[in-house]
Amino acid sequence: MKVVRTIAEVRAALEPVRATSRVGLVPTMGAYHAGHVALFEAARAESDVVVASLFVNPAQFGDAADLGAYPRDEARDAAIASEGGVDVVFAPSVEEIYPPGFQTWVEVEQLASPLEGEFRPGHFRGVATVCLKLFTIVAPDTAYFGQKDAQQVAVVKQLARDLSLPLEIRVVPTVRDDDGLALSSRNARLSPDERRRALTIPRALQAGLAAYRAGTDPVAAAGAELDGLTPDYVAVADFDGRPTLAIAARIGWARLIDNVLLEGDPE
Repeated sequence: MKVVRTIAEVRAALEPVRATSRVGLVPTMGAYHAGHVALFEAARAESDVVVASLFVNPAQFGDAADLGAYPRDEARDAAIASEGGVDVVFAPSVEEIYPPGFQTWVEVEQLASPLEGEFRPGHFRGVATVCLKLFTIVAPDTAYFGQKDAQQVAVVKQLARDLSLPLEIRVVPTVRDDDGLALSSRNARLSPDERRRALTIPRALQAGLAAYRAGTDPVAAAGAELDGLTPDYVAVADFDGRPTLAIAARIGWARLIDNVLLEGDPE
């Protein structure tokens, strides 16, 4: 596996194989866990060359303290990426992605406005911009994202459609711990008691899904299960034509998001 840090280096690494190989890209901010490994494995199964970006994107953080607290361990992440079948890790500096004088930003207006967009103003502008940069730098055939970030996936798909980008967006199912909590880099910030409280989120989603299938209100059912948590939102949204029950809640210093697709015929 090769670690490269500049746009010129990643393009040079891919140029010899571009014409004959299928390139898969996994955009990440590091702090790898089994959810990232699932993305690497999906890319490895479908691609001749797998590229993982490793870039903590300051443009999608509204809180400087949150950005500063984001876990960073490049050596650990590189080892996990190598074991997961990644061929190239692109680990640029902030200045490489946003050079002095940078002033071009990408807005996905309607999809990026509610839910995460309301509680994290500017977040999806940062996501869309960095994803477009990565897509133009790596020029992948396929890019891989996790279902846990359902609104982000919808925003990236809209970006690709609107700008006629020549790539596919693949969505990999959410990976969960045995207790049901969705894997997240932010879980490491939970105390044992906070983690116990966080388990109400997946339980609430399952209650909402059961209510949907029973023909009753999934939002009300999910909200009733949140056991003292004060969520930023509990809502059903249409993400890329798929109704999705989404929850965001703060527990201690961590802000967790999760969702479930509302599938299965209502009774």
